[in-house]
Amino acid sequence: MTIGQEDALYEFLENVTEPFSLDDIVAFIRMVEPKRQGRLNAETASFIDTRRIAFPLGGKRWMSRRGCFESLRFVISPTRLELLNGILIPGHRCIPFANPALLPQEYCFRWRGKPVPFTTTEGPPEEFYPYYYLFGEEYAPQYVARDNPENESAFNSDLYEDPPEVSIHTLDMRNVYRETSFVPGDLFSVSTSDWKKGVFDLEKADKNAFARADLDQWLLAAEDGFKQSFEYLGPGSSTEEQIAFAYWFGGKRMRSLPAYTTEEFLCEKTDHIEIVPYGIETRFWYAGKDIPDRRDLEGVRSLPDRTVIEEILYRLGTPVSEYVVQSFVRDALYRDDCDEDRIIERIIPRSAGLNGRDREYLADYILEVLKEFSATYSRFTDSAMAPIRMRVGELHTAVVELALQLQKSSDISWLPKHTFVVLSQIQGHAAGILEDLDTEEAPPRSELDAMDNSIDSMIDTYEDLKELVNEAMESFRKNNISLFTQNGGSSWRTVQISLGGTDIWRRMAVPENFTLGELKVLIQSLFSWNGEEGRFSVDTPGGDGTFLGSELTIGELCGGKTNEFLCEFGAKWTVKIIILSRYQPRPGEGIRCVAGAGAAPPRFIDGPLRFRRFISALELGSDRERRLAIRELGGEYDPEGFDIDSCNRALRNVSGAESEYGKT
Repeated sequence: MTIGQEDALYEFLENVTEPFSLDDIVAFIRMVEPKRQGRLNAETASFIDTRRIAFPLGGKRWMSRRGCFESLRFVISPTRLELLNGILIPGHRCIPFANPALLPQEYCFRWRGKPVPFTTTEGPPEEFYPYYYLFGEEYAPQYVARDNPENESAFNSDLYEDPPEVSIHTLDMRNVYRETSFVPGDLFSVSTSDWKKGVFDLEKADKNAFARADLDQWLLAAEDGFKQSFEYLGPGSSTEEQIAFAYWFGGKRMRSLPAYTTEEFLCEKTDHIEIVPYGIETRFWYAGKDIPDRRDLEGVRSLPDRTVIEEILYRLGTPVSEYVVQSFVRDALYRDDCDEDRIIERIIPRSAGLNGRDREYLADYILEVLKEFSATYSRFTDSAMAPIRMRVGELHTAVVELALQLQKSSDISWLPKHTFVVLSQIQGHAAGILEDLDTEEAPPRSELDAMDNSIDSMIDTYEDLKELVNEAMESFRKNNISLFTQNGGSSWRTVQISLGGTDIWRRMAVPENFTLGELKVLIQSLFSWNGEEGRFSVDTPGGDGTFLGSELTIGELCGGKTNEFLCEFGAKWTVKIIILSRYQPRPGEGIRCVAGAGAAPPRFIDGPLRFRRFISALELGSDRERRLAIRELGGEYDPEGFDIDSCNRALRNVSGAESEYGKT
């Protein structure tokens, strides 16, 4: 599809309110943008389904977001902070009923037909983050920064520290709260009047207006909607996308009142869904379970309707658009180094194995773009963008090169958790900046500063990940060397143990002839959960599993090609176990913990969702919430605390934690 055809597609989706077919949308695109129509039907269907910009009805029919959500009602529950200050913070409250192209400060709220005026509210940014976390916890600062230019400048001034105070747009609700005698627990029933423009009508709903039985029905529909969303999207491209599809799959019951707010449902009412880490981002997922790792560099911006150039790059592990290639060409013009071979090597590392035919095709394209750009290129007008483009281009090349190197390894089970996810996220963001800089007209200085800061953050993340990969690779090599140099004794394995729904993990070395029952005892010891019952299972996409007998050994599981499985402790906690590399222990070597991160939660904490709420309360909660968290976690609890010596002392105290080589 051409850019004009993509624009026509989005214009159609912004205005259509009824279910539509492929013929409907293609006819509109052809009318608005008739260029390049050969594969338009296939490209349009692929674009909609791959980008997930409409909801599937089957048979090449879809429903637009506007058609799904316009005129429907949802609820907003003002917090005590908002009631005390006479304000309402739009934030994430309107997900998924709002047009995702609009920012919260661009919405219009009406009370009895008249727009509610906006005012501004000042405070530390961490006070406002909880009102934006449904966009993704990691994106809350960006939404606060984008509320106004002053905030953006304040955030851009220091990459590593939040500004002490910011100002955000809030609704002035003083008159509304007074005339309705609004009290904590009361709700607003909100109708999406104009989805495209972000217009919402407010009505008061008494806190006792909804029957508990009706809310229980909504809760069941919501949990089913999220589970179907996970099965359809996987982790998806964003939390906002996950929520939108959850409301779609949750059906009419989830998209009607009585209902809980999305925040209340996810934070308080469900025990089956929680926020989990996903690379350098977060997603919603099955409570107590990790999102599976990817095994390649997909790229968040890979296109469903790739051109010949994009197809070549995609096959070679560089999932980018032609605009990224063009940005590298502009970089070459600024460097005054327009040799097409060197440009190609910046885009595709040598390790990708570019063949002669593809290289020739890519070189011809680059020479064509060079000729076109050279006619109007000016180093002076490009001087603001060029240094940023150069930095992000070098980062993009480094990320792709590292990903390609790792993919060539026959065994990548030793990699740190979500390695390719993190690399894909960095690559996608870097490619996005390169696309934005494929222009002759520089963006505003504030936007360029934001790009520069974003690149600093991505470089830090990349370097941290590369260091972890190098450490893991060195350990892997040593273990494999020892396999061939040591004599006698059974083989051992490095086993990674991750506590689902948290960033807490451990790695330990154990013999292959250890049974799952014995492994359970070690896990209990590592997390100080002695006495907790546990059962093992192999995970399945739907969230259920096949149970494994405790008499099975680690070696038998590996022989049966099972390297990943789960151990459930009660109904709330799930431990994910990954069997990593085999090695031969040295004489006298015993079972031991070799690495880890994070302090184990107390055994009586009721699952990862409650645990995460306590951790959040320690950092951002009110005095009362902080006191409760300290009481539950313990006054000495340090979330970042990991003591490898303590772990090994615990293992030494476990009966049977010995090897034929000696005690640990």
